Amino acid sequence: MEQKKVDRRIAKTKRAIYSAFAELLSERDLDDITIRDIVDIADINRKTFYNYYSGIYDLLDEIENSIVQTFEEALGETDFRAAVDSPHILFENLTTIINSNLEFYGHLISMKSNASLITKIVDLLKEKTREAVIRQLPDIEKKADIILDFVFSGMLSVYQSWFLSENRPPIEFVSETVSLLCFGGINSILNKE
Repeated sequence: MEQKKVDRRIAKTKRAIYSAFAELLSERDLDDITIRDIVDIADINRKTFYNYYSGIYDLLDEIENSIVQTFEEALGETDFRAAVDSPHILFENLTTIINSNLEFYGHLISMKSNASLITKIVDLLKEKTREAVIRQLPDIEKKADIILDFVFSGMLSVYQSWFLSENRPPIEFVSETVSLLCFGGINSILNKE
């Protein structure tokens, strides 16, 4: 019972560190971010930071791995054949992930100066998505890269605009609209095949 409290505190502290780091990344280059900057925004002390990370690049690695693992787990649970007919299933998972730490993902997606980090994460997610899709829909293997480039670029653009907008509709509405656009196109390719 006591262990769960410790785990919750650790999770809360790491979320604060992640959000502070993502906020800083949305404002300046990685090389211009110090541990002092992170701990000030996260409202923790340096010792607490060093309890979890050896430095900024260790934190960055954990964030990248955590994002990829979170999305990979969601992909592993997705039935892409069913998603083609009911795309909202896949995008409900995406919305749930984003809503789980809206501030963090908002900062991360709206990064401009650290675009290479977003590119690296998106490339890893595309690779994992490609593997999952091909396992279930082998007919689209030849076109998978084109489809995934189109889908991920469009999704990233839409979610960036949403996070940066003053008057945003509910994210569920955005996800539903994006899912219809994405899978409408994929359906037309599958039907042509």
